[in-house]
Amino acid sequence: MVFCMDEFGPLNLMPHPGRQWAERGGKHKDPDSEPRRRRRATYNRYGGVRHLSAALDLAKDKLYGHIKPVKKRTQFLEFFRYLRSLYPPQTRIAIVCDNFSPHLTTQRCQRVGTWAAAHNVEIAYTPTNSSWLNRIESQFTALRCFTLDGTDHATHKEQGSMIRRYIIWRNLHTDDQRLQAVVDRANVA
Repeated sequence: MVFCMDEFGPLNLMPHPGRQWAERGGKHKDPDSEPRRRRRATYNRYGGVRHLSAALDLAKDKLYGHIKPVKKRTQFLEFFRYLRSLYPPQTRIAIVCDNFSPHLTTQRCQRVGTWAAAHNVEIAYTPTNSSWLNRIESQFTALRCFTLDGTDHATHKEQGSMIRRYIIWRNLHTDDQRLQAVVDRANVA
């Protein structure tokens, strides 16, 4: 089994420019619908940021994701444990990821390499400055397009809920033409 894994973020609570997929309400459209909510200014950003750890199962074309407040080696290994739990221990898993420092085994911290060797997991790293080779990057483009563009989430809970709903929708509609168009456009690079 092969997973492509990476982090997406930081996920700030701020207005995101771009087109919305929701229909515009108001004067020139359906008179019964409300106009879109106006985007707010972002002078203060309380509550910090969040990070999405995500993996794409290439065999099933299925996206998995966890939203965490920090992006460190401990959270990286938690997500690896989750991916490992999806298949029986005797099944060899390969995980493609970039050279972000928490992904690497160093002389100071051998946790990633030790855990991978003990759990029948092989980690393959993309070359430096070539993260676009990782197939999950185009999925992040689609996530941004369908979930974040044109939005202004008030809380991290609201934003996380929207991202989780998108992942569920994406896994149920992998053959959607709009989704494929965005992913194909991102894969061209």
